Amino acid sequence: MMTYISHFKSRPLILAAGLFVSVTQADFASAAHYPVQVQSCNRTVTFDKAPQAAVSNDVNLTEMMLALHLQDHMVGYTGVSGWKTLDPTLRKGIGQLPELSPKYPTKEVLLGANADFYFAGWNYGMRVGGGVTPSTLAPLGIKVYELTESCIHIMNKPKVSMNDLYKDLLNLGNIFNVEARATKLVAGYKKELVSFQEKLTPLKKPPKVFVYDSGEAEPFTAGRYGMPTALIEAAGGINVADDVNKSWTQIGWESVIDRAPDIIVIVNYGDVTAQQKIEFLTHNPALKSIPAIKNKHFVVLQYVEATPGPRNIEAIKRLATAFRRDAS
Repeated sequence: MMTYISHFKSRPLILAAGLFVSVTQADFASAAHYPVQVQSCNRTVTFDKAPQAAVSNDVNLTEMMLALHLQDHMVGYTGVSGWKTLDPTLRKGIGQLPELSPKYPTKEVLLGANADFYFAGWNYGMRVGGGVTPSTLAPLGIKVYELTESCIHIMNKPKVSMNDLYKDLLNLGNIFNVEARATKLVAGYKKELVSFQEKLTPLKKPPKVFVYDSGEAEPFTAGRYGMPTALIEAAGGINVADDVNKSWTQIGWESVIDRAPDIIVIVNYGDVTAQQKIEFLTHNPALKSIPAIKNKHFVVLQYVEATPGPRNIEAIKRLATAFRRDAS
């Protein structure tokens, strides 16, 4: 069969009704690829063919789809403009695909788009016990792949690492039959990161880093299972909330003060700007003893850099540079 395919790009199939359908080499390759199974959190999901009407939620998940050039398999995206601005890079890549919902979509929104696939995560387009989950979408013929970082909301998983991102890209490659593309992309990320790390000046000691997402009464931060922990560690630092067994969560300011971070990473998105967050921190008398605030050691990451996605490598580079600059 393979010898035949390599010599003939297509051939007609004669159907019972006397109709002719052209079957290309790509058709044979696709048929040979499926069915495929991927692990999505605590579920094994089977795909009999590549989704043709996919929807992604949130800016970072959408950028994963774009990095794999899956626009032609998509009917839209959700969950960006309700919280964040669609930056020029994403706007150029997304083309004419519509935003189906500014925040989390409803089942009706996905049905209205005739979606057959939803790429989302827990607290990235789905909530535990909510109306849009893998179990509520399955009867509608919509298959779900869950962001690996978010699996901690429904199951035990290893501590977050860059492997969470790599796994998602490779699984998407398998689902959409673009495995070679995904493998090349992941290999490139790994090579780029190792090459960068090998050239870094060693630090005398890893800086203690606090991630400030939002919140005044209590800060919202990244714990042991949130992507910033992996970014900080890859850059040579330690997340002061590494012992908090959550991904993204609230903690008390007293805990932050006690842990005395050397550097604060500001996650920039939404109506409150990074500069406004810095001003809140520096003008709060209760926080003046924190070394990072006393020395004004802040690093700003955009939301799309701090969450799992194609911009994580660049985020690590910026963190690593800042850690060494602030250590001098």
